[in-house]
Amino acid sequence: MIKVIGVRFRTAGKIYFFDPGKLQIKKGQNVIVETARGMEYGHVIMGERQVEDDKVIQPLKPVLRIATKEDDAAEARNRKKEKDAFQICQKKIEKHKLEMKLIDAEYTFDNNKVLFYFTADGRIDFRELVKDLASVFKTRIELRQIGVRDETKILGGVGICGRVLCCHSYMSEFIPVSIKMAKEQNLSLNPSKISGTCGRLMCCLKNEEETYRHLNSRLPGVGDHVTTNDGFKGEVSAVNVLRQRVKVIVHLDNDEKEIREYQADQLKFRPRKKKEKDKGASREEQELKKLEALEKKEGKSKLNDN
Repeated sequence: MIKVIGVRFRTAGKIYFFDPGKLQIKKGQNVIVETARGMEYGHVIMGERQVEDDKVIQPLKPVLRIATKEDDAAEARNRKKEKDAFQICQKKIEKHKLEMKLIDAEYTFDNNKVLFYFTADGRIDFRELVKDLASVFKTRIELRQIGVRDETKILGGVGICGRVLCCHSYMSEFIPVSIKMAKEQNLSLNPSKISGTCGRLMCCLKNEEETYRHLNSRLPGVGDHVTTNDGFKGEVSAVNVLRQRVKVIVHLDNDEKEIREYQADQLKFRPRKKKEKDKGASREEQELKKLEALEKKEGKSKLNDN
């Protein structure tokens, strides 16, 4: 077991482990730590605790000190300088006529490097831009191309639910999302209905996916044949997943049909089987598959590569 603390460098960013050494560090404090990018100012999200060795990436870097008032003031100055750096970089991009969208600017705590995050449709030759920026800032310059999900995570916004976007408020890392999750929850497969601000499948599709998968496993599918507890046989016409109720078209003794509603435990049926892939996928499904492919192509977020 290894003693660690958890530190985060940006809002809803990934949590990194650091060695607190002999320092008494509590949750909520700010610290100065050593990272691959140099000295950084971070916020303690997780106080001292023991974790298993295999959960720590070695070598575990140390906490240099608990942030002082001078460190807090330096960090505030850096945040102000980032706004100016953003404006300067934006003008340089326009000067070089580069087809890229600048998203954010970030100074390392020791001012050893300035990072600029941008999006673009393809690869951009920004060598001349880097030289131009280096002559202005007199420090190391790094331009990092990010995906649309990372762009939305940085800029933030409000979702269709009326709340601040999950990726900007609490999600440390992006989670894989698929069309199957939307199908499991009986949601409309219209891309405009289940796509987020970033244009990709909404991250919140994952939130209730496990619950729906469990509840669906206890229900027959629409079109399945069932036997009711009062002795009738029929075909399922609709299901209410959350209430675990099923509407069945039952065949009465006088050759008439009637729709009756039953609880799932009042029916006998074969458990659901995995359905074969539909060769004739709808236009909506085809568009959603394109979104899935784009997400896989963009890969994991590299916003907090410390």
